[in-house]
Amino acid sequence: MSQDRRNDYDVTNTVQVSDPVSVRNAVHELYAKTFPGMSFDKLWLAFYDFERLFTGRYPGYQGCDTTYHDMQHTLDMTLALARLVCGYELSVEPRDRLGPGRAQMAIITSLFHDSGYIRHDERDKDFANGAEFTLYHVSRSADFLRRYLPELGLAQDVGVASMIVHFTGYELDLDKIELDDPRDVICGHLIGTADLIAQMADRCYLEKCRDHLYNEFVVGGVAVENARPGEYMVRYTSGTDLLKKTPTFYQQVMRERLNAKFNRVYRYIEVLYNGENPYIEAIRVNMTHLVRIIETGDWSLLRRKPATFLGLAAAVQDIEKLVAAQLAKFKGARTHPDDTLLMPI
Repeated sequence: MSQDRRNDYDVTNTVQVSDPVSVRNAVHELYAKTFPGMSFDKLWLAFYDFERLFTGRYPGYQGCDTTYHDMQHTLDMTLALARLVCGYELSVEPRDRLGPGRAQMAIITSLFHDSGYIRHDERDKDFANGAEFTLYHVSRSADFLRRYLPELGLAQDVGVASMIVHFTGYELDLDKIELDDPRDVICGHLIGTADLIAQMADRCYLEKCRDHLYNEFVVGGVAVENARPGEYMVRYTSGTDLLKKTPTFYQQVMRERLNAKFNRVYRYIEVLYNGENPYIEAIRVNMTHLVRIIETGDWSLLRRKPATFLGLAAAVQDIEKLVAAQLAKFKGARTHPDDTLLMPI
């Protein structure tokens, strides 16, 4: 299946995850099957507003200009989250189920988990690209949810949604996130898991890391950090260097994040696929391919050219100019490597 899979389709090659309508319909089918008779109206509106936000038609916002964290990534992740929710509800005792309201909140949180990358017309005038918010974009996403949910008539979900969105990032210590209901913690685990498995199972994950994520890391001050005046810490010297460090990241994230922090909730996908997990299998295929490339040194094997799904027409060229300007600053400066492994998400 992986050989025939299209670049902008999900792991099953059945849903076009670059298209909000296709993903909305797939999520609607899962939601209706899991919660028969429950209204999908607020979720329909959330998908509509998500598309407007990322394409630059939501009042007061610029649209998506981050080439890795684009519209396809969020839609792919939201579909994975809906599948995890469905699988979880089918697997646990009635008293432990999330229920339609909590599931709705989790799906909406997924749709806007990267809204913090979107620049605001007034508040963010001094920023040239959303990637500049990399290190604190999740807190910005939480702020967006606090403003947005009451507009949907879901003010009661603000407290939980603005906390569980942090399971997609590294700004808060996950062990210190306090939630009153264990089912809200489960939602956090499902959302954090969906974010990781969807992007790492992407057919073009490796090329996207090299060609797009590295650029976001440069602009966001992650690849090279200004340690002291005139001195820089270099974490990733290039997109290729980022990929060379990805197998170690994979081992750590699987062991520490997916298995320990998130309690292996990725397994709930398996009830939908006869005991198989297409996401984990696709991730293994990607990692096996990457290790082979690193061992042979044949980087020409990475030849896919994934499209980007953005809200600003010149975003790709603009971020490349920003990266070139940023890297030019480092030439001739004192640099030293930093062995800290940052999570490439």
